[in-house]
Amino acid sequence: MATYKIDVDHSDIMFKVKHLMISTVSGIFKKFDATLEVNEQDLSDAKVTFEADVDSVDTKNEQRDAHLKSDDFFNAEQFPKMTFKSTSIKKVGNDEYTLTGDFTIRDITKSIDLKVEYNGSTKDPWGQERMGFEVSGKINRKEYGLKWSAVTEAGGLVVADDVKLAMNVEMVKQA
Repeated sequence: MATYKIDVDHSDIMFKVKHLMISTVSGIFKKFDATLEVNEQDLSDAKVTFEADVDSVDTKNEQRDAHLKSDDFFNAEQFPKMTFKSTSIKKVGNDEYTLTGDFTIRDITKSIDLKVEYNGSTKDPWGQERMGFEVSGKINRKEYGLKWSAVTEAGGLVVADDVKLAMNVEMVKQA
């Protein structure tokens, strides 16, 4: 088994959610960590752990970010991390996988499936082995206690319940 750590300078942890049901607001987490343990020849036994600092959420709007960190959403003070720990991985196509695991927000853990596209591996100019992935999925925020909601005059939600997850990940092999 080889161990890879996420290259935070070449990775993005993003989310998107509908706002007023007519547009999409995007955000990122600036502080995160991930580890991949994998057989060199095959991803079929890959094990992934991930965590993000909730306090590092950034939607390019300080007032919205403060609201997301409050008890209406993440409650960053009481629950500073969101985590993912894989339980299985299944090849579903050429360089495509379904990664299943336990995703935790606010101490609420649910099993989720993530779509993983393996973009290949390479050796960088400094001799380090790297692997690249694009990961996507969707969660219902209310299942994790991110409960704030409001309704427009027309009856639409201000913030949708479904949140799309999108991650561009570069992993570096550890010595």
